[in-house]
Amino acid sequence: MNLTIQPIATEDVASMEALLVTFGEAFNEVETYSGKRPSADYLRQLLRSDYFIALAALKADEVVGGLAAYELKKFEQERSEIYIYDLAVAAPHRREGIATALIQKLKEVATARGAYVIFVQADIGDEPAIELYTKLGVREDVLHFDIGVT
Repeated sequence: MNLTIQPIATEDVASMEALLVTFGEAFNEVETYSGKRPSADYLRQLLRSDYFIALAALKADEVVGGLAAYELKKFEQERSEIYIYDLAVAAPHRREGIATALIQKLKEVATARGAYVIFVQADIGDEPAIELYTKLGVREDVLHFDIGVT
């Protein structure tokens, strides 16, 4: 498998946009990920920030998967956690170990940043995600609440 996992560089807006397409198709939420696409300046600002992590899985320079994560600085100790917000692999490339490779690369990034843990949520019924994350970590059953701001 000719696969490369790499951080998306600040100026590589094209890869970030390709990752948005991958997320939209993989999650069957194309409108969410492409309907009001952020500007190139916004994406560069996000990619340049010290709290956002974007990794791309590339085959022959084509984005076939990736993840978006956030570093959360803790207040109780001088350490941080990494939250995987989105992780997806394009349908034709699933079951090739790409998601696991993305998480392995994120572990390297997390270690370099001094993070002590990576965490992720999986939707009930999303068996492939649950299987992947169970293989890589310890399951905690928690409740998630969305609190509107208006």
